[in-house]
Amino acid sequence: MIYDTIEDFAAALPQMSALTGLDLGEKTIGVAVSDRIGAVATPLETIRRKKFGIDSARLLEIIKERDLSGILLGLPRNMDGTEGPRCQSTRAFARNLSRLTELPIGFWDERLSTVAAEKALLEADTSRRRRAEVIDHVAASYILQGALDRMRHISAG
Repeated sequence: MIYDTIEDFAAALPQMSALTGLDLGEKTIGVAVSDRIGAVATPLETIRRKKFGIDSARLLEIIKERDLSGILLGLPRNMDGTEGPRCQSTRAFARNLSRLTELPIGFWDERLSTVAAEKALLEADTSRRRRAEVIDHVAASYILQGALDRMRHISAG
């Protein structure tokens, strides 16, 4: 099932469940995972995109291996909040993925997540080559962490 709001997505999740966050790019998919209490997002890996069937098979493999309970996709809105072609592509990916899994799928506004990830990697004095290797899954962890923080705030409020 696909949820448009983080509140609805959070309500659909079982208690104490780990999630995956995805940063969908044209050539790669950054993957991050959370702990079971929903406190910390950790960068996991970057999948080089091939075809949807191959990409989704790897994602479902990660989900099964790590016993994940939900999928959060970064939604690449324009800076003015509108949705362009990249959002349409992300929503299409979510629709296709929802046909392969019963897990809740949600979206999180990913504006500036890659910028934040790049800044953190620069501050950590990461080499240009290493940054290129890890930027996508580090960006995915920023997306997932933002959503985790918001969901914690929802449940506390």
